[in-house]
Amino acid sequence: MSTLLPYHTSILEKVHDPATSELVLLARGVGLRRIVCKLLQIYDSPQNLILLVNATPEEEAAIGEELGIMGCRNPGLRIVGFETGRKDRQDLYKKGGLLSITSQIFTVDMLTSDIPTHLITGILVLHAERVTPTSAEAFIVRLYREKNKNGFLKAFSDQPEHITSGMSPLRTIMKELQLRTVHIYPRFHAELKQSLDRKTPDIVELHQGMTEPMSEIHHAIVQCMTTTLSELKRANTMLDLDDLTIDNAYFRSFDMIVRRILDPVWHKVGPRTKQLVSDLATLRRLLTYLLTYDALAFHAYLETLIASNTTSDSGNVRQNQSPWMLTDAANVIFQYAKRRCYVMSSKSAPAKAPPPKMIDLTGDDYEWAIMEEMEAEERARAGGKKQEKRKAWVPEGMEPVLEELPKWHLLADVLQEIEEEMIRREPMLSSLSPGTNTVLVMASSLHTCTLIKDFLATMDADAPRGSQGRRMMEDKLRLYLWWKGKLSERKAEGKGPIALPKAKDNAQGEISEALKRKDREKQERAASRRRVRGGAPPAATSGRDVAGATGEVEIKKEADDIADFLLTQGVEAAEAALTQDLQLFTMDDDFDTHYGLLAPEQTVIVRAYSDDSDDQMLQEIKPRFIVMYEPNLEFIRRIEVYRNSNPGLGVRVYFMMYKLSCEEGKYLTGLRREKESFERLIKERGSMLMPIYEDHTTPAGEALIKTISTRIAGGRKEVSTEPARVVVDMREFRSSLPSLLHASGLLVLPVTLTVGDYILTPDICVERKSIPDLVSSFNSGRLYTQCELMSAHYKQPILLIEFEEHKSFSLEAVADVKSYAKSNKYPSKKKADPRSDIASTASQSIQSKLVLLTLTFPRVRIIWSSSPYATAEIFNDLKTLSAQPDPAKAVLVGAEEDPEAGAGVNAAAEELLRSLPGITAKNVKHVMSRVQSVRELCELEMKDVQEILGVEPGKACWEFIHRGEVRRGSAAS
Repeated sequence: MSTLLPYHTSILEKVHDPATSELVLLARGVGLRRIVCKLLQIYDSPQNLILLVNATPEEEAAIGEELGIMGCRNPGLRIVGFETGRKDRQDLYKKGGLLSITSQIFTVDMLTSDIPTHLITGILVLHAERVTPTSAEAFIVRLYREKNKNGFLKAFSDQPEHITSGMSPLRTIMKELQLRTVHIYPRFHAELKQSLDRKTPDIVELHQGMTEPMSEIHHAIVQCMTTTLSELKRANTMLDLDDLTIDNAYFRSFDMIVRRILDPVWHKVGPRTKQLVSDLATLRRLLTYLLTYDALAFHAYLETLIASNTTSDSGNVRQNQSPWMLTDAANVIFQYAKRRCYVMSSKSAPAKAPPPKMIDLTGDDYEWAIMEEMEAEERARAGGKKQEKRKAWVPEGMEPVLEELPKWHLLADVLQEIEEEMIRREPMLSSLSPGTNTVLVMASSLHTCTLIKDFLATMDADAPRGSQGRRMMEDKLRLYLWWKGKLSERKAEGKGPIALPKAKDNAQGEISEALKRKDREKQERAASRRRVRGGAPPAATSGRDVAGATGEVEIKKEADDIADFLLTQGVEAAEAALTQDLQLFTMDDDFDTHYGLLAPEQTVIVRAYSDDSDDQMLQEIKPRFIVMYEPNLEFIRRIEVYRNSNPGLGVRVYFMMYKLSCEEGKYLTGLRREKESFERLIKERGSMLMPIYEDHTTPAGEALIKTISTRIAGGRKEVSTEPARVVVDMREFRSSLPSLLHASGLLVLPVTLTVGDYILTPDICVERKSIPDLVSSFNSGRLYTQCELMSAHYKQPILLIEFEEHKSFSLEAVADVKSYAKSNKYPSKKKADPRSDIASTASQSIQSKLVLLTLTFPRVRIIWSSSPYATAEIFNDLKTLSAQPDPAKAVLVGAEEDPEAGAGVNAAAEELLRSLPGITAKNVKHVMSRVQSVRELCELEMKDVQEILGVEPGKACWEFIHRGEVRRGSAAS
C-alpha cells in the first residue's frame, strides 16, 4: 500500500468519525479507493459490522486484495452474493467484520430480520451518483434508519458529471441517503493542488498529425454527424434539443441523452427519427474506429455498414436507409477508406504514356508545376517497386497501399528515445534507486493493446518511416482477402454473414460499369487539373452514386473476383501460405530465447486503462517511463499521485494525441465538463436548504385505528391489530416497486411465491409485467399458465402492466399499429388450445393477444400503470377496507401437494416441466407425483411417458426430449 498524501489524510480525518455521516465527492483518479480501503482498515474488527454496498464484482476483488496487502487478512473482506445460503449469511452477520453485499440481498435480509439491523456499525455506499428515489440504496437507508439511529452511513462518488438530472440533484441524493454533510474535492481544490503540484512528472506532449486520407475521413464523419443532428432537430421541433451538440456526441453518454429526450414521445416518432438516432451512435463509433482500427479493419467495417444499410437479413431491400450514407460526405468516407488499403487498377495492358506536358517557365505556377512533375516521378518509382515486390497471393489489378496509423511510427520513435535515455541514465542510477526501467504503454481498449503488441512484435526497425509495420499489415491483408473470398462463398450458399443482393439482370451491371467509368473520368479530370495557390480541393462525387446504386454491387464484385483468384491458387496452398505468413516466430532449441525472463529494460508492458486498480498496478511495476498512447484524464492524475507517493522517483510521461481530431476534442471537453460539474455542485451546496427527515415509524395508536366500513355505525373507527402489509415475491426486489410500497407506509413481507408476484389481500393476487416481460411472456406462453394458476387459487386475479416513468405510455409505436391495422388477419378459430392463439406468431399485435387473454380468463382484471409511483397508489387503494394477507398461506398456495415447493425447492424443476410439450398446468402435479425428478422423466421410455400423459401428449413430450422435435398439432405446440 502506497503512502497517503496530505489531502488523503485530511479527508480521512473528516470522515473517519463513526458518529458522523457524510457524502464525499472526489475528482476521478486522485485515490478514492485508497480512502475507502483505509476507512475499512480502521473499522476492521469483530466487534464492528461494516457493510459495503453498491460495489461491482471487480471492485470487490480489488478492494479485498488491497486490504490483504494492508494487513486485513483475518478474515478480511468477505463477499455475500446470491450463491451464499441464508444460514451462511446469518452466521457471517453474527461474526462481524467487513462484508460486501448486494443491494437486493441486503434489503431482503433486513425485511426478514436475518441481519441484526440494530447492531450494524455502519454502511459504506459506493457510486452515490446512482442513488435515486427509486433505487435500492434509498430503500436500504430507510430500513436502516427505522431500526438504527446511531450507526453511520458514508457515501462516496467520483462521477460528478452524472449528478445532473433534476432541479437539485445534490439535494436529492442527500435526501435519499438522509445525510446533511457533503465534502467536495475537485482537482482545483487548494489541498489537492498543494499536494499534487509539489512534484510533477516530466510530461512530453506529442501531437501527431493525421494522414491526409484520415483527415478527409474525419472531416466527412463530422459533417455527417452535423447533418444528422440538424435532421433530428428539424424532425422534432417541439422538443428541447439544445444538449445535442457535436462536443457531447464524442461521449458514450450522448446516446443516453438522446434517448432520455425522446423517450416520452418515442411511440410517436417515425422510423426516420429512430434511424437518425441509430445513425448518431454509428457515426460516433466511426470517429473512434478511425483512430484505433487499422486501415483494413476500418474498411471492412464500412463494407458491413453498406451491406446492412442496403439489404435486410432476408436479402430484401431495406425500406428505411440511413440518410447520411446518401450524402457526398459519405462518398468521401468510403472512397478514402478504400484507398488507404489498396487501389484496383485495370487488368489490361498498360496504355501508352501520354506526351510530356509543356511547362511555362515564365508563368506564376512554375514552382507548382515542377513539384507536380517530381511527385509524378516519385509515384512512378514507388509503383515500380510495388510491382517488383508483388506477392503471389495478391490478386491481379490490386495495388496494396496498406496505410499505417501515424501513432505506430511515433510509438516506435518514443521507444527508441526511451532506450537511448536508459543508456544515458544507467551510470547515474544505483541498485537502490527507486523505480524500474520497465516501459508501460497505456491504451484505451484491449483491441488497441492487441494492435500495439502485434506491431511491436513484427516491427522492422530498419524500414523507412511509414513502412515499419508492413509485415503486420500484409498479414492483415491476407486475412482480409480470405474474409472476402469466404464472404462470396457463403453468399452463394445462401448463409452468408452479410446478405448482399445479386445483380438481377445485365442492365444493373451496365449501369454499375457506366457509373464506375463516370466516376473514374471525374477523378482523372480532378487529378490532371493544375494546382493553384489557394485552390479548393477536388470536388467529391455524389455519395448517392456510390452508396445508393453501386456500393453493394462493387463490394460483391470484389468479393467474387477475390474468391475466383483464391480458387486458382488452390485451397491447400493458400491455407498453408497463410499459416506460414501469420507465424510470428519458430521454436528452436534455445528455450530461454522465447520463455526466459526478460530484463526490465527489455520489457514493454501494454495495458488498457482501468479504474482505481491502475493505482495498485503503478505501485507494483514502478515504471520510470510511461507512454500514454491515447489521452486519459484520470490516468494523468494517477501518475501525479504515483509520483508524489514515491519520493526520489523520476517519472517521464509521453502523452500522445492526434492533432485536430475527436480524440483531442473529447479530452478537452471531458476536462471542461468535469470542471463545470464541480462548480455547479459547489454552488448548489452553498444555497441548498437542509432537508428535514421525517420519522417513518408511525405511532402505535394511529396505526391501530382503521376505518373498517362506512356501513358500520356511520363509519366509526374500530381497532385493527394488524398493520397494512403486502406479500412480495423475492424475485420482485430487482424492481423499484417494493421500495415505493414501503415508502407509502405498507409493511413489505418478502417470501417465495408459487402463484403471483404480489398478494394484497387474501383474495387479490397481482402478476406484475413490464413491457418487455409482457411480450416475452406472451411469446413463450408463460403468461397463460400464470393467469390459469391465479384464476384457480384467487377470487380476484389481476394482471398489472407497468410502464416506466418518463417513457411513452404506449405498447406499440403508432407506425406499427397502423401497419398492423392494414395487414391484420383474424386468428383462426380451429385451434384447440388458447395458448396456441396467444403465442402463435411474433408479428401478432400485442393488443389482440390481450383480448384473447381476457376472453380465455374472464375473471382476470388488467390494471394499467404509468409508473411505479402510480402502482403504489393503486395498491393502497385496492387494500382499503380489506383484510391483510397471511404470508404463510400465500407461500402454500399452488404447492398444496408438495408444501416444500412454495419454499423454492421445486420451483425451477416445475417451471422446466411446464415448458415441455404435452405438460400443462392441469397435469403438471400429476407428472410430479409419478416421477421424482426431471432426469427420471427423461430416462423413461415412450410407452411410460404415454402412460403418464396420454398417447399424443406423451409422444410429443418424448420426441421433444430425445430428438428436439415439436410435433405440430400437439396439445402444447
